[in-house]
Amino acid sequence: MWLHMVNMQEFARRLSTLASRAFTSDDVVDLATAADVRISSELEIDASLAQRLLDRVSPPVLVTGAEIAASEWPPPTSTRPAAPLVAFSSPGAVDAPKDQPTRPRTSGAARVGRRPGSRRPGR
Repeated sequence: MWLHMVNMQEFARRLSTLASRAFTSDDVVDLATAADVRISSELEIDASLAQRLLDRVSPPVLVTGAEIAASEWPPPTSTRPAAPLVAFSSPGAVDAPKDQPTRPRTSGAARVGRRPGSRRPGR
């Protein structure tokens, strides 16, 4: 299995694209120090080390160590469509999007035959 790695400068650049602030190599060293990891500018960062560093980023970023250390950057986006938005109008109630078909509401299975408790005529 081939392990993907990035250098410290590339890790800082990728992290900067995800976070709300810019990261430098010095910031990566600070993250490593907080994670009890010895790091140098020559050290390549693999997925497990990247995850340990990402665990120290505040506020957290929505990427895994494997994604940030992957050879393909930025991480591929999902080709699956996003779930439709749901609006909450009151506690416990959900309003579905307007374009969904509506089904008639029934209170149970359709009943065939006579009603329970009815009497037959002539007895």
